[in-house]
Amino acid sequence: MTDPDAVNLALLVLRLTLAAVMFAHGWAHLFSGGRIQGVASWFDSLGMRPGKLHAWLASLTEVGVAPLLALGLLTPVAMAATAGLLIVAWVTNHRDAGFFVYNRPTEGYEYVMSLVAMSFVGAVLGAGEWSLDRALDLDGDLSGWVGAVIFLVVGVGGAAGLLLVFWRPPGPETDD
Repeated sequence: MTDPDAVNLALLVLRLTLAAVMFAHGWAHLFSGGRIQGVASWFDSLGMRPGKLHAWLASLTEVGVAPLLALGLLTPVAMAATAGLLIVAWVTNHRDAGFFVYNRPTEGYEYVMSLVAMSFVGAVLGAGEWSLDRALDLDGDLSGWVGAVIFLVVGVGGAAGLLLVFWRPPGPETDD
């Protein structure tokens, strides 16, 4: 039998890792480099229109899910939101580059694929005992198959809906 403390430690590390990654990305989009305008231009170039709306939506979601993940609050929803962002990134920016992240001109999908898988695991297993979900007695209602359904509906379904409505992939470049 697996030691419950080891499982809780593993779930805490999973949550904190994803929280750090999401917060760092959102913070960078908001306050570094080209900031929101730069992210908006990049999103426009990927076909996510309007770019500014999606720059704000992605950046605030990244920053917003980080504390939920770190604290283990509404964990399957936070994991699904994380996956939704990453699935959109996978489709719009990474899929054509192949598997490896070091491929150019853009990065491959191994990184986002790994984070999506981590998010699925977190949504299904829940936050563990060392979480606000447990303290508020939400963990039993949100994990397991319910967590998987939340992941599929909110994460995968949300990403698919967003892509269907807002993504207009750029066409092949032509020389005029």
